[in-house]
Amino acid sequence: MKVLVLYYSRGGNTKKLAEYVAEGVRQVNGVDAVLKNTSEVTKDDFVEAAGIIAGSPVYFGSMAAELKKVFDDFVGVRKKMENKVGAAFTTSGDPTGGKETTMMSIIQCMLIYGMIVVGDPMSATGHYGVACVGAPDEKTAENARKLGRRVAELCLKLHG
Repeated sequence: MKVLVLYYSRGGNTKKLAEYVAEGVRQVNGVDAVLKNTSEVTKDDFVEAAGIIAGSPVYFGSMAAELKKVFDDFVGVRKKMENKVGAAFTTSGDPTGGKETTMMSIIQCMLIYGMIVVGDPMSATGHYGVACVGAPDEKTAENARKLGRRVAELCLKLHG
């Protein structure tokens, strides 16, 4: 079973957070993380995944255009995405830089795709997903792993 960890990263912070999320996915037996940036991902990656965890830096309180373009371009497989697990993560340059609104912009796309959306577990922050300012520190890295594990475990329960 596969979970797609999809991200756009200009400066490297979101890529690093995506790598920690993928580590968490891989901690669940029977689930593999497929780590792809927005320029590498294919429609097949979407369809073959039991879940998608998508991340972006904050751009004006929303996801980067590169990630939005993927959701726009792949709308033809939307009906095949129903009941797959979705989650979000983000990085920003400022503590009040729009992290929650950015995650909500990703979550909105996932809901329209018919996905079952989850936030990070209560053992992390119990909110919309994983977020940090700048590069992820060790606490954020652990929360990212927890989000990856949560999505992978739910994929097994729903589709295993």
